[in-house]
Amino acid sequence: MTQPTPKTITYGRAAPGVVVRDIQAAHAFYAGVLGFTKVFENGDPVGFMVLEKDAAEIHLSQAREHRPTTVNVFHMYVDDVAALYAICQAAGVRIIKSLQDKDYGQRAFVFADPDGNRIDVGEPI
Repeated sequence: MTQPTPKTITYGRAAPGVVVRDIQAAHAFYAGVLGFTKVFENGDPVGFMVLEKDAAEIHLSQAREHRPTTVNVFHMYVDDVAALYAICQAAGVRIIKSLQDKDYGQRAFVFADPDGNRIDVGEPI
């Protein structure tokens, strides 16, 4: 029998884990602004939550001492990045990098969630 290697293993969809200070406030943002739906929560009080929208999934974990980083915590592909950019602007979301065409073949922007987590959003040009 042949030993498995990473090349022989098929990977499925990956879901980013996002650390937040207040999981209920984060849920309100991801649901209210971005349109995600909560499909699972765990803990009493809740300390972990799974949100989904279409093929995207986000795992929120609460850590009251969380401090954001200056790097993007995940990248999200959408079919209309300009529309999502306009939604974020209208909702007063902090835009880190404005919408622009990138040399790597995407139209993209970066925003911060209420906890300062940076999220890169793009679509192919």
